Amino acid sequence: MRNIQEELKNSLKLLKQEWEEDLIQYKKKFLYTSISDKKEEGVCWYPVQLKRSKIGFGERLIIELERFDMGTPHVFQSGKSVSIFSNQAQFQNQRINGVINQVKKDIMIVTLQAEDVPEWMHQGKLGVDLLFDEASYREMESALKAVIKSEKGRLGELKEVLLGEKVPDLNPIVSKKVDQLNSSQNEALNIVSASKDVAIIHGPPGTGKTTTLVASIVQALEGHKQVLVCAPSNSAVDYLVEKLLELNVKTLRIGHPARVEDHILSQTLDAKIALHDSYKDLKRLKKSADDYRKLGQKHKRTFGPEERMQRRRMFDEANRCKDEAESLQDYIMYDIFQDTQVVACTLVGAANSALKGMSFPIVFIDEAAQGLEAATWIPIQKAAKVVMAGDHCQLPPTIKSYEAAKNGLSETLFEKVIKRKPEASKMLSLQYRMPQLIMGFSSKYFYHSGLRAAENTLQHFLTPDEPVLEFIDTAGSGFTEQQEEESLSTFNLEEARFSLRYLENLLKRTGIAEIKTKQWNIGLIAPYRAQVRRFNELVFESYEFPNLRSFSELLTIDSIDGFQGQERDIIVISLVRSNAKGEIGFLADTRRMNVALTRAKRKLIVVGDSATLSIHPFYNSFFDYIDANGCYKSVYEYLD
Repeated sequence: MRNIQEELKNSLKLLKQEWEEDLIQYKKKFLYTSISDKKEEGVCWYPVQLKRSKIGFGERLIIELERFDMGTPHVFQSGKSVSIFSNQAQFQNQRINGVINQVKKDIMIVTLQAEDVPEWMHQGKLGVDLLFDEASYREMESALKAVIKSEKGRLGELKEVLLGEKVPDLNPIVSKKVDQLNSSQNEALNIVSASKDVAIIHGPPGTGKTTTLVASIVQALEGHKQVLVCAPSNSAVDYLVEKLLELNVKTLRIGHPARVEDHILSQTLDAKIALHDSYKDLKRLKKSADDYRKLGQKHKRTFGPEERMQRRRMFDEANRCKDEAESLQDYIMYDIFQDTQVVACTLVGAANSALKGMSFPIVFIDEAAQGLEAATWIPIQKAAKVVMAGDHCQLPPTIKSYEAAKNGLSETLFEKVIKRKPEASKMLSLQYRMPQLIMGFSSKYFYHSGLRAAENTLQHFLTPDEPVLEFIDTAGSGFTEQQEEESLSTFNLEEARFSLRYLENLLKRTGIAEIKTKQWNIGLIAPYRAQVRRFNELVFESYEFPNLRSFSELLTIDSIDGFQGQERDIIVISLVRSNAKGEIGFLADTRRMNVALTRAKRKLIVVGDSATLSIHPFYNSFFDYIDANGCYKSVYEYLD
């Protein structure tokens, strides 16, 4: 037990280190820097103009902003907190905060923390700054402290089981079979139902992890009225909600509407309150309270006793309406929760005030291998039993502090449990995405050759003559990496050009009309943001690749992290690194490469410099696999 306590205290120390590093990086970008410096860092849009405003769910004010500096790189994305400011002297201290709903090219949609658009937003030049998210760190710190303190009660027991001090309790496994699932998925389902403490669904790429998790949620609802379902990111939560709604499971999405996908908005607490039969009465009471308060405030001290009495009566009436409104709101919330089978939120969202004091017989956590341990403990505090699904051989959580990551912060609770209590876990072994040849290397390197390709993957090709896997070696070609001055991110312009030319020829060879008719989609992956920017510039801002531009609806260009959990029919990976010293930077993160290599359904093309990459044993193993299967090509075969 003492070892567990020391481990948790160390986790708390590492979390504080990460918090500090994140804040330092934020301050470097923000404090004492000019607007032009912040714009260069991608953490400020300026100037922007207010395009329109509207009232959304829950009476929240939503605005649309457009920037003038089109196309410049930035780090704004949905769910981030922002601050809108004016650069006019008379309004310089005026700021209003909000949450980003969506960023699309040069348009940003923001939900404001206000009832009306302030007057100053209609005048002069506006800007948008990114805000530092301290609330998440506070909730994680609070959760870890609660776990450290817990000795008795369910949290104390779960702490001992999850961290390996105590053997997980299992009921005798009663074999139930869901016809739509394969044998390994059904075995995972049985472990979930047999477990009293913890169960792990280990889902390698394409094995139907979320399908299995959703089936286990539906099965749990046969014996329980309500469960909690979480994931580290808003997009992962929304995906689960979508799948549950398809099965007619009554789901409530907890979280700020700006952080929720549009098609899920009707499941949010704000929307369900607005659609409740008693909502009109609630609005009327709130308006009456506001009206009485305004009337009361009109009275001045110079009024006589009668006017003072009148003012008192106004305030009393305002308070009565306010109390009535609060009681009605409590009733509406109670009514909504009573009609809910699944409460869904992010890990940090489990600390939402709407869930205060609630506990659940089972807490399900998807993408658990991407959540920091401290964040994972937040929903577990509300759990009698924990079910986690994920894959620790894919992307780990994003960590800013190199020191904290090196000292253990990057090891998730999912990873700890699967290592220490393997009897509580089941790996899904049949994958439905990739042909055997694309899957083979990852299966061997990461999953002890435990994966099998399902029968449907035999049909996953572009044409019978087109190989499904190719590595194109740029060694000796002179395609050399460079570094962006502003971001220090690495790119390789010639490799980008070659990859696009190869892709364009592949599309012509397969048949452009054929691909468009079948709606086969394409992913262009680079490990570095600077290379992603080069791809975007070459495809959309130059006229070198008109055929690719015509595929814009079917083409996604993104980093490896942006492709986690996704798949495409055709994937091209540009590995970028090419230098005399054999430096490969974070390409040495093999889990990240596992994600990249397992996204393709019909064709995977990897472009890179073997001379630079082979310094690392992972790439050496990959090249051995490529050679053994006749998938090697040299760039010289394609150069004129």
